[in-house]
Amino acid sequence: MLIEVETRLPPVIAELDFPLPPHLMAASERALVALGAMDGEASGQPTALARFMIRSESVASSKIERISASAADFARAIAGNRSNPSAVSMVAATKALSAMVDSAGQNGRIERTDIENAHAALMSDDPVEGAYAGRVRDDQNWIGGSDHSPRGALYVPPAPARVHGLLADLVAFTNRDDLPTMVQATIAHAQFESIHPFGDGNGRIGRALIGAILRRRGVTRNTVVPVASGLLARRDDYFDALGAYREGEVEPLLRLMCRAAAIAAEEGRVSVQRIKSLPREWAERTDARRGSTAAKLIPAFFDNPVMGVDDVERAAGATSQAVYTALARLEEEGIIHEITGRKRDRVWAASDLMDELDDLDRRIAAGMRA
Repeated sequence: MLIEVETRLPPVIAELDFPLPPHLMAASERALVALGAMDGEASGQPTALARFMIRSESVASSKIERISASAADFARAIAGNRSNPSAVSMVAATKALSAMVDSAGQNGRIERTDIENAHAALMSDDPVEGAYAGRVRDDQNWIGGSDHSPRGALYVPPAPARVHGLLADLVAFTNRDDLPTMVQATIAHAQFESIHPFGDGNGRIGRALIGAILRRRGVTRNTVVPVASGLLARRDDYFDALGAYREGEVEPLLRLMCRAAAIAAEEGRVSVQRIKSLPREWAERTDARRGSTAAKLIPAFFDNPVMGVDDVERAAGATSQAVYTALARLEEEGIIHEITGRKRDRVWAASDLMDELDDLDRRIAAGMRA
């Protein structure tokens, strides 16, 4: 019979002094340069680019938790279809990440309420955890083991009574400006995962914290870098590095985080360049007359790559017949494709943008495994 559970107590870090190890300075510098270059490439561009990168990060972060769905299912979930729970969860992760990063950029600070609000956005529609969305846990949880007992668990986080103090300590750490940015993002993420303050969703919120710190520190101003894609490619190494942090070793995770950030930013910059050219390419492929319904739908699908009939009609400002004629033309040129397979309540997705979402993930994975 299980009569005792030993929990782990993360260190207090609000005033932690952790200078960047000399042998990791080059890796950190490469990451920061790549992050800045990608963000600069996205400067002055439509919000479509920022949304694309947020979706890329959220999808990869979800996949780390074994929450996966096809691009088509994800697109349908964006359009409001709730038939695939994993895809719906991915969309919720996008909202959570966006909320946390935007707040950090606007306020210049990260507050506990930002973390709770992000968790609420992530979990509010979850059929099991929805009632606890945005609420710090008041019972014991664990990683591994079984759903019913921590016997054999890989890690047992601190008891509920300690979570509030540890979160306050973590928030103070995230708002310091005297630490190397990559060190701060890495330690804050690992500390959050070690506190495990929520019943579920900790991994996705903890990775969103990385993007929030990069935004608060001014490393990124225009977009989010899909660091989670890099971590996903080295999932086992990533979890091993989190385990090493809990034993007092920061460097394995810092090394992996710098590599993931650099490769994700370098490949993300390629995607930004590709995406920026799409409206011109689409216009050339369709040879759409200026002011025509097809010409109006090109920027609409660029800004909102998944749209239903009502969305399309609002964007085009045209009658149904003109809209369907324009949609048929865009489909014929391969710019969009219908994703429901139905004759009513149809939804279309921008093919190039959805393909780029998958291609970016593949390129980052290849770079991480090289």
